[in-house]
Amino acid sequence: MIGWRKSDFLFVAPALLVFCMFFVYPVLSSFYYSMTDWNGLSRSTSFVGFDNYDQLFRDSEVWHALWNTLKFAAAVTILQNCLSLLLAVLVDRAGRIYRMLRVYFLIPTLISALAIGFMWSYIYSPVTGVINMLLESVGLSSLTQDWLGDPKWSMLSVTFTNVWHWAGFSMIIYLAGLQGVPQEMKEAAEIDGAGAWRKFRNITFPLIAPAFTINMILTMIGSLKVFDIIYVMTKGGPGDTTTSIAILLYKKAFNFNQMGYGTAIAVVLFVIIFIFSLIQIAFLRRREVQA
Repeated sequence: MIGWRKSDFLFVAPALLVFCMFFVYPVLSSFYYSMTDWNGLSRSTSFVGFDNYDQLFRDSEVWHALWNTLKFAAAVTILQNCLSLLLAVLVDRAGRIYRMLRVYFLIPTLISALAIGFMWSYIYSPVTGVINMLLESVGLSSLTQDWLGDPKWSMLSVTFTNVWHWAGFSMIIYLAGLQGVPQEMKEAAEIDGAGAWRKFRNITFPLIAPAFTINMILTMIGSLKVFDIIYVMTKGGPGDTTTSIAILLYKKAFNFNQMGYGTAIAVVLFVIIFIFSLIQIAFLRRREVQA
């Protein structure tokens, strides 16, 4: 084994310094500030211990935001993975048209969430939105809705937009897994008389288990910490029907200058994501071994 020399650290030091400044220090300082009453502006802070956490667990706003976040995460994780897997299967073919479709499906992923949010806000507009205009043009004006202003439709509308935004990214990961499936196994299954569904269920899906694991974990983590697309489209409204944990954190910290309390919410969100990730990794890795 080759040992480290002192000169080697000169090459590692810049990256290590940046990592500590922009990741390690903010994470560690968050735990400290979550136990203070810092307002985000004053230089002086008072240590309050676990008072912020005690208030947090008794705060109905936090529980409501957590419930919204869990619903959003569950819906996005299921819908996005189902849609992206279907798209990957559809474009997993040779030919120019399929190569073009892969690019088209990936384009939304390359656009920022802010731009996506503004674009879909116009599409959902009850007055000039494309959806309502199309419904009216085909004689279905009774189905027009205030998609982002109606509590019954706001969360569904934001969920659909998020799935549309990131489905292409998940599709590429599934496509990489599909193209790694040996063609000989598919041909052998066809000789044995297996249909398309049996080939997919018994051969393809077990062999793309690693891609499934990656997509499920990334989708779940991204959904639990969702902020930008909801903030642009609804700012957590109408009322608090689309308020996620990240949105509530932002409001408490920056709108009400409760930086200590907001940081406590951030720490709790970190713990939730960490626990969910461990559970999901353990379950999906076991499935990979069984497959």
